[in-house]
Amino acid sequence: MKYTLIKNGQIATGTDSFRGDVLIHGGKIKALADHIEKPDAATEVIDASGLLVFPGAIDPHVHMELPVAGTFSSDDFESGTIAALAGGTTTIIDFVTPERNQSLLQSLQERKEVAGKAVCDYGLHMSITRWDERVKAEMQQCVQSEGITSFKVYLAYKETIGLEDRELIAAMDWAARIDGLIVAHCEHGDAISYLQRRLLAEGKTEPRYHAASRPAEVEREAVVRAMTLAKITGASLYIVHVSTEDAVQEIAQARAAGQTVLAETCPHYLLLDEREYDRPLREAAAYIMSPPLRPPQHKGALWHGLASGYMQTVATDHCPFNLNGQKDRDLSDFTRIPNGVAGVENRLQLLYTYGVLENRISLNQFVRLVATGPAKIFGLYPRKGSLTVGADADIVLWNPESKSIISAKTHRQKCDTSIYEGFQVKGKPEIVIANGKIAFKDDQVLAHRGEGNYLLRAKTSDLT
Repeated sequence: MKYTLIKNGQIATGTDSFRGDVLIHGGKIKALADHIEKPDAATEVIDASGLLVFPGAIDPHVHMELPVAGTFSSDDFESGTIAALAGGTTTIIDFVTPERNQSLLQSLQERKEVAGKAVCDYGLHMSITRWDERVKAEMQQCVQSEGITSFKVYLAYKETIGLEDRELIAAMDWAARIDGLIVAHCEHGDAISYLQRRLLAEGKTEPRYHAASRPAEVEREAVVRAMTLAKITGASLYIVHVSTEDAVQEIAQARAAGQTVLAETCPHYLLLDEREYDRPLREAAAYIMSPPLRPPQHKGALWHGLASGYMQTVATDHCPFNLNGQKDRDLSDFTRIPNGVAGVENRLQLLYTYGVLENRISLNQFVRLVATGPAKIFGLYPRKGSLTVGADADIVLWNPESKSIISAKTHRQKCDTSIYEGFQVKGKPEIVIANGKIAFKDDQVLAHRGEGNYLLRAKTSDLT
């Protein structure tokens, strides 16, 4: 097994930036220094002059091959992870979502079989869709033997997978006892159902009314409720896809008071807004996701939340559906349009271009948000998300000068539209290394179906 030596790169971590070399052997980082000599004549040398070198990114919130409303999200684990690698993401964390009466462990095994075609490493969160003694026992087994330490709960979707408050309290209490992390989708489900029925009864059926049925208030209420119940039960809480100014403010106040609350947002909330729903009916359907896009003023608060450390990650909630045949199959009722958009391929380019280059966040914050933060929160650090000796050699060599335009015509995501169509971006992965092997180079994904490893995750190493 030969050595690989990355020379003369501008190395960026979550805290430091310096010019140096990285030595790789056996899928691991063997050395990191200002200057490293070739160990032997067979060493493969990669000249990283002019490139940034940072840890492979982790997307902690994706939904590959997710069954929704009689269809499936259009990226499976193979196509979705190909797109991830092409964008500089070397690890994803997807979800196990059991049916209401299904065993968590049975659902986990089924999900692993589906995920086995992944071309990059992956982990899984476990969704809690009901509460009883069997769920309680299986949650503990997830932590002890399955490497799953995070548990998703939905404060919406009461008719299918959402929990009532009494169940939510029980799940939080037990997660606290087994050192699990609660991952919460925060929207007031009953209020949404009420608004949906009222709007449809008034003949308001177009995609713009999707946003009207899920106003900012339903997110704020659910965020406050989740944090309140987490505080009472002692549970550690991670809030997904934060989209509103009020939610950021509530999270900031809870953190200032010493509560363990972590949060993510997504590129679409940072860069898009509700004006997309003013497009013609069919085009607007492409932008249906939950939570919906918000009025423009919320974007600045989200960027401030990232810069100030109130939110610790930027994920994608990648859950794409084709406009042709999926999103457009019933445009007569906004509640029938599958919720979800693509983004796993574009996350780093968007955050680098519109975050780092526009001085909204620093380069070190960028690395923390896409790599180090997710690794620490979800029990993968320092194996993932770090450039340290002994870590997996998941490394991105980033060309900061490359310019391109995002388009569905050229992306690898298995989706016929892009919500970022026409966005100009600067910077892209030149080479992506996963587990010590070159997985992306010369605009080609070189990793193969089934090469991704299922990751046994530890308990979180950082809840700050």
